[in-house]
Amino acid sequence: MSILAVDNLSSGYAGAVVLREVSLALAPGEILAVLGKNGMGKSTLLKAVMGFLPKMTGSVAISGNEATRLPPHRVARLGVGYVAQEKALFQDMSVEENLRLAVRRPDFEAALAEVEASFPFLLQRLKQRAGTLSGGEQKMLLMARSLATGAKLLLVDEITEGLQPSVIDRLAGVIRSARDRHGTTMLLVEQHLPFALAVADRWAVLDRGEIAETGASTEPDSRARVLKHLSV
Repeated sequence: MSILAVDNLSSGYAGAVVLREVSLALAPGEILAVLGKNGMGKSTLLKAVMGFLPKMTGSVAISGNEATRLPPHRVARLGVGYVAQEKALFQDMSVEENLRLAVRRPDFEAALAEVEASFPFLLQRLKQRAGTLSGGEQKMLLMARSLATGAKLLLVDEITEGLQPSVIDRLAGVIRSARDRHGTTMLLVEQHLPFALAVADRWAVLDRGEIAETGASTEPDSRARVLKHLSV
């Protein structure tokens, strides 16, 4: 059974179609990178799957459960975490408070152990206001918060945007570890091609809201095939 099954999904804003009849499926523990130029529907895809945008056509299923018309909080209860492109943190709350708001587990200490395994520096910043963290640290807190929920499917939007190479390398290790240790499945929207090909099993290019091409990241010509869609 697929963890995520998207079938002929169309979505957009205020009646304008941005995503056009997209179909994709993710197996348990699989990472799919969605690539493409700006404005091609990548973030729209994640928001539609999560329930933030209406589905104009098509369907979404999470672990076999119908999720097409569910609001975001109901989608989250199916084991889905969403790492938004925007820094969706409570800026005036502490790191610990941001984590507590996300974690539904009764054992918060267990959740903190998960955070420590991926981002140990955050345990030294638990009392610090989230808004005072650097941009890269806030991105890592967003990722840590989603991982701490124990979500089986993560929707990750442009996590590397604006980050320095050392932070990107750390995030790549965290993503691979989450998959290897917990079988976490990820739909990863990215612009950073080397990062995407390094962590993903497969890739798909969105062009004007449609899937233009797909492939396996291990294929020797993957980089060239993606770049032809990204060139102006």
